[in-house]
Amino acid sequence: MASSFIHPSLLLILGALLLPFIQGPLRKPYLFLVPLLALGAVVLNTTLTGNFATVLFLDWQLVFGRIDKLTTVFALIMALMAVIGTLYGLHVDRAGEHMAAWIYAAGSLGTIYSGDYLSLFFFWEMMAFSSAFLVWFRRRKQSLSVGYRYLLIHTIGGIVLLAGILLRYQAVGNITFELMDIAHPELYTWLIMIGFGLNAAMVPLHSWLPEAYSEASFNGAVFLCAFTTKTAVYTLARACAGMDILVVLGVIMALYGVIYAVMENDIRKLLAWSIVSQVGYMVAGIGIGTDLAINGAVAHAVVHILYKSLLFMGTGAVLYMTGKTKFTELGGLYRKMPATFFFTIIGCLSISAAPGFAAYVSKSMIIGAGFESHLNWASWLLMFGATGTFMYNGLKLPYFLFFGPNNCSAATWKKAGDPTWNMLIAMTLGATLCVLVGIAPGFLYAMLPYTMNYNPYTAYHLLETLQLLGFATLAFFLLKKYVEPVDRICLDIDWLYRQAGGGFLWLVKGPLQWCDTAWGEAYRVVGLSSLMTLSRFWSWFDWHAIDGVVDGIARSVRGLGGKVRVLQSGHIQMTLYYAFSLAAILFVTFIFFQLL
Repeated sequence: MASSFIHPSLLLILGALLLPFIQGPLRKPYLFLVPLLALGAVVLNTTLTGNFATVLFLDWQLVFGRIDKLTTVFALIMALMAVIGTLYGLHVDRAGEHMAAWIYAAGSLGTIYSGDYLSLFFFWEMMAFSSAFLVWFRRRKQSLSVGYRYLLIHTIGGIVLLAGILLRYQAVGNITFELMDIAHPELYTWLIMIGFGLNAAMVPLHSWLPEAYSEASFNGAVFLCAFTTKTAVYTLARACAGMDILVVLGVIMALYGVIYAVMENDIRKLLAWSIVSQVGYMVAGIGIGTDLAINGAVAHAVVHILYKSLLFMGTGAVLYMTGKTKFTELGGLYRKMPATFFFTIIGCLSISAAPGFAAYVSKSMIIGAGFESHLNWASWLLMFGATGTFMYNGLKLPYFLFFGPNNCSAATWKKAGDPTWNMLIAMTLGATLCVLVGIAPGFLYAMLPYTMNYNPYTAYHLLETLQLLGFATLAFFLLKKYVEPVDRICLDIDWLYRQAGGGFLWLVKGPLQWCDTAWGEAYRVVGLSSLMTLSRFWSWFDWHAIDGVVDGIARSVRGLGGKVRVLQSGHIQMTLYYAFSLAAILFVTFIFFQLL
């Protein structure tokens, strides 16, 4: 049985490494074949149960292929998304962008199949470093600084996660990735939860998401919206189910994302804020922790990947064809982009939980589980958030993008039109799945971790949903002048991040630089040979670990003001250098703690 396990991450990584050598007419068939093989491997693995691809490393048992129902449902949707995302960007003639997307997807699948924290951490960091390139490939002036800042934040999250893993190993003596003792949480419990929570964009650790996802390339954003946050949802469901704090954090996310999405002028940033809100429902479900709540969180993660990728494909088509992403520069596009309009509307109805569409069959499970657990306050607030979701995503987005005032310039209007055939086929697949899941959710329910008998199409639920949608529609048109797009910057908790970055920059350029100068002067004056080795080390450390990092942070901190100097190409090379250096340092640290 063990020999029949095929790791889809290995197929994607090998495919990415071979891609630059596939040229000419073979490139596009190869691009479609590799993720399709990965999906086939996942499908074959669904017949297995248990631990596979185990490796003995020092005293640890590494499990690269832990398979159960929770693993299977996430692996299937991730592999399917790799196929749809690659098809959507099939015409992109940049091998590096496809390589980054595949390695990113491989990191997600590797995390999902991992049965231990060491292999999980390896794939976790693979996701962080590869996904940054999907932002950089936008190739705008601010893309490099946004991607670099995204990478810095995820590196911090990775260090927090690693600290939790090390403390847990010291406490329990193993690295098995399993449900933690949430009844008696230790420091490592909180650190691991925070490490996972940063990737889930928990408030206040969320600001990286709206900035990075809206800045990614048109096809890179399709991958980004599917993998990072939902992989984090998987890890939270696996390790932190039932933590009460997650209910509070999930409700805050659900409402916080609504507020900023309503104010947003950029169509893709609106969708990014929507991710914060929708993942909040999943986090709350995991916090509730009952069988129905976990099933609801998992089901909502699956349908979220379907409808959110469809929405990013629709808005990505607008970006690809017009070069614009702001409501104040668009409008009236239904006449020029009818197919894109049709598919986007399906995505809008799906996220709004309209009957017959994707989220209708999942969101109510989480809300219902809250009422069953006597968390009435949480369920009522989540219902209120659902009303807001329909206002900004079901009404504001299609109205001001495809109808409403036509703010397009003559050049933009001339360029507007439905995109290439492969993009339309990818949107067709996404839209079809959104409708199929909404109409016949039985096949999705059968894949969920716990057996249940749930029927979303009761008269009570239908009437309740129609009332909420009707109320939201009335509120939108009565308050339309207050939600009209305005070209502005909406300050977020992100402002505090930048202030903290400025403070750190002052610390390094002030006191630490003074110590650096004093040390150099002492070496010059004393001239002792014993200082020579230390001085050489400090000189290396000063350049690689202070000056370079400070320069990157300074550029990121200045990003909000729009006075960003373009990062030199060497900074990308330096980032890769840091990635390998960080991995080596973390590995040595792990060995050190193991030997204590």
